[in-house]
Amino acid sequence: MSATAASPAVKPRHRGDFVLKFFNFIVLILSGLLIVWITLDTFNDVDFLESHSYMTFQFWVCIFFIADFFVGLFYAERKWRYFGRRLFFLLLSIPYLNIIHHTGMHLDHEQIYFLRFIPLARAALAMSIVIGYMSANAVTSLCISYMTIIVFVTYFCSLIFYQREAGVNPEVTSYWTALWWSAMNMTTVGSSIEPVTVAGKIVEVILPICGMIMFPLFTVYLTNYVTGIYGHGHKRQSASDPDADDSESAKSTD
Repeated sequence: MSATAASPAVKPRHRGDFVLKFFNFIVLILSGLLIVWITLDTFNDVDFLESHSYMTFQFWVCIFFIADFFVGLFYAERKWRYFGRRLFFLLLSIPYLNIIHHTGMHLDHEQIYFLRFIPLARAALAMSIVIGYMSANAVTSLCISYMTIIVFVTYFCSLIFYQREAGVNPEVTSYWTALWWSAMNMTTVGSSIEPVTVAGKIVEVILPICGMIMFPLFTVYLTNYVTGIYGHGHKRQSASDPDADDSESAKSTD
């Protein structure tokens, strides 16, 4: 009787896990396609506002991101907690470019250009979370998630810097120069290349701020990792030689 009564309560949970995993899988695919598309457009110097195929694709990607948010909210046990934690994801999923394009709103070209990367930020966050889930350890999972975010931020900023500075800044001769510049600024080391465009100067401010926020987390992770190894080694030594602990306690008593 108890087993029969419990089975209906278990099925929705399994169904919810399957649906959430399916949506996570589709989000990963769409995120990867969006990153590849923007990368190719950047290297080919394609005006994304004039590209009907890109605008259509990124619109439906944003719609799926919004659907992913509400599906997760539907299956969440604590809905208000989920809503508060993932509200930022929902805001990043709104297709701002399509709204601006169809309403005829007038924005500066630099502002419109940065709005293009908002869905990419949503994609990077989703990929970092899913990649972090691959680790069973909570601390390691958090570290992997932050490492993924750092890689994506560095890459996206290098695309912005290359697209806006190439041909204008004589010091930016190739994409690899832009990538090196982005990595040096992310690590807060800095670079001798000075941006000349508004977008380049904005990115030059964003990168060190992200670096100062992210990199201290690695210090916490390494400290926790070393402490865990030391504690594990000390326990094994104590288990193999119990008289050592007695002698140490006797010395401390004396």
